[in-house]
Amino acid sequence: MTGNEPDATEELETALEEQAEAVADEVPEIDEGRYLYCIVRTEAETGESTLETTGVDGEPVSVVVADGIGAVVHPCEGIYDTADLAQVRRWLVRHQTVVDEAGEAFGTPIPFQFDTILRGDDERVREWLREESETLERALSELAGHWEYRVEVVETEPVPDEALIEDDDRLRELDARIDDSEEGTAFLLEKKLDQRLAELRAARRESLTADLQDRLAERAREVHALERSPTASLDDAVVDEGDARAGAGGSGDGGAGSGDGNTLCRLTLLAHEEAEGEIGSVLDDVAATDGLEVRFTGPWPPYTFAPELGGGEDRNGGNRSTNPDPSP
Repeated sequence: MTGNEPDATEELETALEEQAEAVADEVPEIDEGRYLYCIVRTEAETGESTLETTGVDGEPVSVVVADGIGAVVHPCEGIYDTADLAQVRRWLVRHQTVVDEAGEAFGTPIPFQFDTILRGDDERVREWLREESETLERALSELAGHWEYRVEVVETEPVPDEALIEDDDRLRELDARIDDSEEGTAFLLEKKLDQRLAELRAARRESLTADLQDRLAERAREVHALERSPTASLDDAVVDEGDARAGAGGSGDGGAGSGDGNTLCRLTLLAHEEAEGEIGSVLDDVAATDGLEVRFTGPWPPYTFAPELGGGEDRNGGNRSTNPDPSP
């Protein structure tokens, strides 16, 4: 199944506009800095090593290590800011690729949001790693072997109005009164019927979401509901771009999704890699329901669940500002 490209594009456009507004008044000057991709645990105690990949704008990527904790970085002299949406998309995909490859090489990383830059050279990075060692050690230990997964349940074939009317006493009563009423009265009754239909559909959506969250919570460490329409978080945009780039993973009958339909819920969960099969089984049950499609993507680095490093507003999927110096 493919990712939802129109939603990802709309999200990127919104995120880009917000980022542009945030830096429009003053673009920080950085004589020397390090673009930060993620934090990893390494076998080496100190020094520097390379990661066999290239970063944003083709920059060489290295792993700067202090006391067994590594920062995946590349040298830079300024933030990455442009009004060219296509360029931002390329940067986002490249950022995600580096974090993915770091995860494959070192295990679960602590990812930074796109365009996080630390002022200074490699020695400043080591200094910062030592300053934050307690927080980083705790986060690496807690997240080891855990990844973020995204779930979207889409109603591709809505329950017909007639079926809802047949199963609800109030709707049957309204429907019968409409048939026996004059035009003006019938119009008002139709409004009440439409409102009741909307209430039942909302209740069904909420019930399905709550049940799915409960079932997933038994197999995941954390489960959070996302807005049914994608938000403007740049971290979300990185993951959504990864969906579009690699193709989203599917579950059950959701494997041939076309992107059409009404989204009933979007969830993000933090789970151990060994629980992925159990999560897939739960989603297979949902996907077996007529008219429903499940879009299941991951594993992703735990963007939503990583601790704030260098400031931000909302750990659970909110917008976080680009920070040219994440040191306290």
